[in-house]
This record gives sequence, C-alpha cells and structure tokens, in this order.
Amino acid sequence: MRFLQLDHVACEALLPGLAGRLADVPFDRLESPESPAIALFKDHGGTNLLVPRDAGGIGASALEAVRVIRALASLAPSLAVATAMHHFSVGTLFSVGPLYENTTSIRTSVLDVIAKKRLLIASGFAEGRSGRGILSPTVEARATAGGYLVTGSKKPCSLSRSMDLLTASVALRTEDGGTEMGLLVLPADRPGISVHDFWSTFPLVAAESHEVRLDEVFVEEEHILRTPPNAAEQLDELNEAGVIWFQMIVAASYTGVASALVDLVLRERRGSAADRARLCLLIETAAFLVEGVARRIMDGDLGNDCAAASLFTRFSVQDIIIRAVGQAVEMLGGMAYITSPKIAYLASAAQAVVFHPPSRMSMSEAVDDYYAGKPLFFS
Repeated sequence: MRFLQLDHVACEALLPGLAGRLADVPFDRLESPESPAIALFKDHGGTNLLVPRDAGGIGASALEAVRVIRALASLAPSLAVATAMHHFSVGTLFSVGPLYENTTSIRTSVLDVIAKKRLLIASGFAEGRSGRGILSPTVEARATAGGYLVTGSKKPCSLSRSMDLLTASVALRTEDGGTEMGLLVLPADRPGISVHDFWSTFPLVAAESHEVRLDEVFVEEEHILRTPPNAAEQLDELNEAGVIWFQMIVAASYTGVASALVDLVLRERRGSAADRARLCLLIETAAFLVEGVARRIMDGDLGNDCAAASLFTRFSVQDIIIRAVGQAVEMLGGMAYITSPKIAYLASAAQAVVFHPPSRMSMSEAVDDYYAGKPLFFS
C-alpha cells in the first residue's frame, strides 16, 4: 500500500484521467489565476461527483467523495478549495425536497441540467460570516411583477469567475414587513450579477474566491424555493446536514493539501524511517477522522450529534494538519524550502483550514453547553 493509494484509486475510478491530467500541468500554473484545473475538473465530470445516479450523476458515496477530494487537493489545492462549496451546494439542493414548495419546477428546470451539462455552482450561502448559520440569508428579495428583485453580495465566493449557476439562501420580504427564508438558484450570467476582485493573497488564488454582487437581479418565481410555514424544525435539520457536509469536505480538502507535503518527504526520503512513519501516522489519523464522518453520513446519521462530531472532527483535523505541515517542512529542510516555492506554497495554503467557519473561539460556549446536555447551536 503506497501513500495516498486508496485516494488515487477512488479518484481514477470515479473521474478517470483527471488526476493524470492535473499532474501533467506544472504546479505553479495549476495554482495561478490562469489555472486550467477547474476546466479539467469539468471536462472529466467532477461536477457530477455527488449528483445521484438517478439524476444522471456519478453518485459517489460520502466515503468515495472524501477520498477523491483528498487526492485532488494533494495535486491542485485551489481546485479542491474552489469546488468544496460546489459539492456542498449540490448536496444541499438534492436534499431540500420535503422542505420547500415548488421543488419539482426547480429540479426539472435547474438541477437535472447540472448533470447533463456538467455545470458548476458557486455558493452564496453564509459561509464566511461570523454569527450566522451556513444557510442564513446573504441576499434579500422583494416582490415585483412576475418574480423578485434580488440584491446582496457574497465575499469571498469561490468559483466566482467559472460559475455556471449561483445558489444562495435569500430573505424574502413579506407583506407584514417581516421576512421568510427561501433558496435561490439561477444562471450566473443574469443581468445584475457581477464579479469583483477580492482575493489579494497568493495562496489558493486559483480558487477564484472573489466578490459576487447581485444588484436588482430579476428572478422568476420558479427559481426560488420558498420555505413553507412552520418549517423551523426542518430548517434546523437542513442546517445540520449542511454543517456535516461542509465540515467534512473542508477537512478532506486540507488533509489533501498537507498530504502533498508528506508525499514530498516520502519521495525525497527525508528524515529517518521513524520520523517518516510518525509523519504518515499523523496525517493518516486526520484522514481516518474525516472518513469516520463520511461513514456516519452513509449510515443516515445527519442529526445534531453528527453535526457536532463533524465540527469537532474539523477542529481536530486542523490541529493535526498544523503539526504535520510543520514537521514535514522541517524534515524537507531549509535548502528545499529556499529553492522550492511549492513547499512554502503548500505550507501556507494548508494553514487556511483554520479560517473556515465556525471558528473554535466562537463555538466555545456552544461546545460547553453541548457537553452539559444541550443541542449544539452553530454560530
């Protein structure tokens, strides 16, 4: 068994040829603004990884998905980070059936097209905003003749320049002055949607994480899923499922980035056998933790306890990644660090795992309450 073998076997089985094509592209080009990685991902059917087979997709299990994501992240970190919210959005859209009204029209007009045309979805959910759940609205819609006018923004928004569709939670104004939540899905080329530079640092620049603005975008009624009355409990269940998938995908992605450094250590035979063994066991522990969440999903465990476990897994994985990256860089040595920009790039990119919400600090009281017997509240 070679390092990353299971992950690359899963990737080749589900997305034949993609890993090889990515490996043929120089790393500095893969991680540049002109990267071909996202186009290669689409060409090889990566957009359909989590789309169910009965909808024309690949229908990967959660376990298969995290292995594919880890393999891709070890080759092209920005690609894995860019497509994380695509995978999350696909999983969410295919899970909303019993919760929302007019689901059939959305599915036939949009969701089935994802599989047929290999469309990429950018997410305008609240990921990245402190104090808000993943599905909290980031844009607002007001009724107009024939539909709604939608205004708001999301930054950073991965896949901003390559997106075919944009999905977001939306606050719908009601006649009494209040709001209700809906789910928006619309083509990314609608008038009023614009992309603005936002990402200013060099790591993960190929993820296209810029700002997407919606300025009075007209949206037909059928492109918004409306939440039925008295759906608070179902919304909690949907938010928990979203948390589970999101935390798992993020943890798998950055485990893959760190794995690229471990792979360099193994290929260069740096350090002693004992040092290399400890490093492998460390990063494999992160992978096993992620796979544990995937197996719970496959068992249909999508409740609050699993959501808590997914978050605690991500916190544990980020600690492991920081340790593994530090050890790998030290073992590769100062001259390798000086002469190989890839090492510094991977080390920096892997650190970004700590920036994904919710932060450990923001969750401290909620975790304390959870272990006192209360449900875990996600902020």
